Amino acid sequence: MSTTTAPDLPRSLAIGSDHGGVGLKDAVVAQLTQDGYTVQDFGTHGTASVDYPDFAELVSQSVLSGQADAGILVCTTGIGMSIAANRHPGIQASLVHDAETAAITREHNDSNVLCLAAKTTSEATAQEIVTAWLKTPFAGGRHGRRVAKMNTQPQLHPLTILENSDLAVAAIVHAEQNRQQNNIELIASENFTSKAVMAAQGSCLTNKYAEGYPAKRWYGGCEEVDKVEQLAIDRVCQLFGAKYANVQPHSGSQANAAVYFSVLQPGDKVLGMNLAHGGHLTHGNPANFSGRFYNFCQYGVSQNDERIDYDELAEVAKREQPKMITAGASAYPRIIDFKKMSEIAKSVGAYLFVDMAHIAGLVAGGQHPNPMEYADFVTSTTHKSLRGPRGGIVLTNSEELIKKINSQVFPGVQGGPLMHVIAAKAVCFGECLKPEFAEYTQQIVKNAQALAARLAELGYRIVSGGTDNHLMLVDLRPRGLNGKVASETLDHAGITVNKNGIPFDTEKITLGGGIRIGTPAVTTRGMKEAEMVQIANWIDKALNNKDNADVLASIRAEIAAVNERFPLP
Repeated sequence: MSTTTAPDLPRSLAIGSDHGGVGLKDAVVAQLTQDGYTVQDFGTHGTASVDYPDFAELVSQSVLSGQADAGILVCTTGIGMSIAANRHPGIQASLVHDAETAAITREHNDSNVLCLAAKTTSEATAQEIVTAWLKTPFAGGRHGRRVAKMNTQPQLHPLTILENSDLAVAAIVHAEQNRQQNNIELIASENFTSKAVMAAQGSCLTNKYAEGYPAKRWYGGCEEVDKVEQLAIDRVCQLFGAKYANVQPHSGSQANAAVYFSVLQPGDKVLGMNLAHGGHLTHGNPANFSGRFYNFCQYGVSQNDERIDYDELAEVAKREQPKMITAGASAYPRIIDFKKMSEIAKSVGAYLFVDMAHIAGLVAGGQHPNPMEYADFVTSTTHKSLRGPRGGIVLTNSEELIKKINSQVFPGVQGGPLMHVIAAKAVCFGECLKPEFAEYTQQIVKNAQALAARLAELGYRIVSGGTDNHLMLVDLRPRGLNGKVASETLDHAGITVNKNGIPFDTEKITLGGGIRIGTPAVTTRGMKEAEMVQIANWIDKALNNKDNADVLASIRAEIAAVNERFPLP
C-alpha cells in the first residue's frame, strides 16, 4: 500500500469487524501498520459471535470525535456495517468491492468510513481497495455541496440529546425503557402511548404560558396554542358525543375537583362508590379532599354476586337525598348501568357525575355504554385505556355547566395549562377516532376475558365470576396469599400488577386480599388470547414458587424472550 499523502488524506485509522470479518480485518491492520499508518483496532479479535453494530458504533464515534481521520469496517457482506455506520450524521460509510469505486467514493462522496465484504473480497483485492481509498482526496466543489446536504441539521433522538446533557437522568430513563420492554405490564391503569403522543408532549409547546381559554388568554402570543387546544376540544367532543369539553385538567383528580367545586358547597351530601368495593379515592375517601370537603355516603356491590346493587343504591339515595351521585370505578370489572343511575339521580333531584377514567377507551371504542346521554358531568383521565398522555378532561352537554367548569379549572384549581400535554391529548383523541382503535378496544376485552378464564381454570377465584371490561380482581385469600406478597413475587418474575382490596375484604388495607390485573398495555403491544393463557400460566407458576428465586428468574427470562416479538410502540 502506498503512503503517499496530500494534506487532506487520512493518516490515523480506526478499524473494526464482527466475527465474520475478523480474518480480513487482521490482514488489513497488518498491512496498514507495516505502511506506517496509526491504527486503532477495536476488534473483534476472535471468531465467537458478536454484534456488528457495536463495532460500527466504536469506529464511527472515533471518526466523529476526531480521534481517527477515517475508519474501516469489515463484516461478512459489509452491508450491516455500512447501515449501522451511516445512521450517524457526519459519517459517509461506503461499501466497496473494487479499487475504482473506492477512489470514486472518496473523490465524490468524501467517504470517511470504508466498508469491506469479507465473503467476496480477497486480501489482495482489499489491499488495492484500501490503497485507492486512502490516496484519493475529496474533490469538493459541487460534491461538497451534495455531501453537506446529507448532514444538514441532523435530527438527534431525544435520548441522545439527554445523554449529551445529563447522563444520570438518561441512565434512569434507559433503565425504565428496558423494564417496560422486558416486563409484562398488567397494571390496569397503565398503557403505552404512541411515538406521536410523546413527540407532541416533548415539543416546544412546553415553553408557552397560556392562562385562560382559546381566544380569551391573559398572555399574548397564544395564536398557535389556541389552535391546538380547540382541536383537542373538537376531537374529544366528537369522540364521546359531547357538546362541551374542558381539556386543561392536569389529572383526573383535578378534573373531579372542578366538578365538585362547580355545583357543591362544603358539607353538601354526595353519594359515591365505596373504595373497598372498587370506587376511587376522589369518590369520598376520608383521606382525600373529596371526603374532607363533602359529606359522602356510599354504595357498593352485593355480597351475593359482587356487582353493583342498584336497588340498595336507590334506597340509599332516597334516604340520604344527596346533591350529587358519582358513578365510575377503579376496580370494578362489570358494565355500569348509567341509564339506571341517571333514573336514580333524577328521582332524588341529584346531579349525576360519571368518572369514566378507567373505561373511557372502551367507551370510545364501543365496548362499554356511553354515559354522555345520561350524566350531567363526565370526567376522565387521558391515559389508561385512551392510550394518551397523563392528564384529565371534563365533558358536559350543558352550556350552563361548562361555564361553571371552566371557571373552576381556571382560575379555580389550576393556573396555566400544560399546552404540550394538551397537544398530546389532541393527538390521542385523533388516534381514538380511527377505525383501528375500536378493534384495539375489542381486543382489550377479549384479552381480559381470556386471562380471567385461564386463571379460573387454574383454580383462582375471580371477583364477580369474570369481567366485562379491561380488568379483573383476583381473590388470593383462598390460596393463603395476600396482594402484597403476590405483587412482590410477580415483580421478581417480570410481571407487574398491583395489590388490591377485595369487596368485603378480611385483609388489612396495606396488604389487600388480592391483585388487580388489566390488559390495555399488553394489548397495545399486540398480544392476543394465546399470550393471555401463557401469562396466566406464568402467574400461577410464580405464585406457586414464590420462595424459589431460580424459578422466578427463569420465568423472567422467558417473558423477556417472548416480549422481543412484541416491541413497545
